[in-house]
Amino acid sequence: MPAHKTSAWPLAWVYLGLIVYASLYPFTFWRDQGIEPWWFLAAPLPKYWTGFDVVANVLGYMPLGFFLALSALRTGREHYALPFAVLAALLLSLVLETLQVYLPGRVPSNLDLLLNVLGGALGAGSAWSLERLGVLQRWSRFRAQWFVEDARGGLVLLVLWPLALLFPAVVPFGLGQVMERLEVVLAELLVNSPLIEWLPMRELELQPMLPAVEWSSVFLGLLIPCLLGFCIIRSKLKRVWLLVWVLFLGVMVTALSSALSFGPEYAWVWLSTPVKAALVCVLVVSAALMGVPRRASAALAVLALGVDLSLINQTPISPYFEQTLFSWEQGHFIRFHGLAQWLGWLWPFAALVYVLSLLWGKEVKN
Repeated sequence: MPAHKTSAWPLAWVYLGLIVYASLYPFTFWRDQGIEPWWFLAAPLPKYWTGFDVVANVLGYMPLGFFLALSALRTGREHYALPFAVLAALLLSLVLETLQVYLPGRVPSNLDLLLNVLGGALGAGSAWSLERLGVLQRWSRFRAQWFVEDARGGLVLLVLWPLALLFPAVVPFGLGQVMERLEVVLAELLVNSPLIEWLPMRELELQPMLPAVEWSSVFLGLLIPCLLGFCIIRSKLKRVWLLVWVLFLGVMVTALSSALSFGPEYAWVWLSTPVKAALVCVLVVSAALMGVPRRASAALAVLALGVDLSLINQTPISPYFEQTLFSWEQGHFIRFHGLAQWLGWLWPFAALVYVLSLLWGKEVKN
């Protein structure tokens, strides 16, 4: 199979970052216990374990094995796909389990290591099986028909967008709110330092969103992934399907996030009048922009991202909402929610870098 660019490789890096975050959180209170860092390799298998631990360790490494094997298969390295993915899962798990020796509250385990490698092997085997069944070839044909040749970055961002919506936002689809937390972190880092005087301070406190501003933020938050998709899809008809999927996934994932935050009975509490109006306007405006060239779509995406990030980062976090974030961050599944949190913070900035690269790079073909 001829080698070509694949979205699997950047997705593998993103998922690798998730595993590192999940395994080493909270990255604080490192200590040396005076024992060999690899003691767990020769230790007896743990006597006490739960079904959740087994499933989590296996499933946690399956996507990594899948993406690594898929990247090898898609780039013409079929013979190395399975051993490469399994060896990478083994080395990564070995390094992270070893580092857990120095973290309080984390217990390295040879059983975890074995389950992680098993998960990586199952993921790699899934990719290999899909290749043999011809599923990957059909995906390649589908991608060639739907997307432009250099669509890899845009596809990765579109795949990550629903995951970014899982973490609660002050306003629906309001990703990228980092200013208030960044100010707090910088102030804590610079306390008792002469540099604290250089930290810019606001003269006025951030004000709650007005309904018109809320409408604008929701509208732009949904319009941005549509414009991002228009940057990598040529056909007007196929852009219609993208619009439908963006609206459907955006609404359903936001409802899921609300249900996880407040309870299933509050899944639709976020669907206020301004939000409903924004959904209708996104549908109308996106339909009107179906025929916009790729470069123009990228330019509009830059404008939308700039305005949206400005609005979102001038909005305060209410005490009630802050308590909601706290419950997510300290919950039983913190290590997985942490991924959604970082995606929610960083996704708009990654999208901004991507669309700017389209404008500053070589001429975009429509």
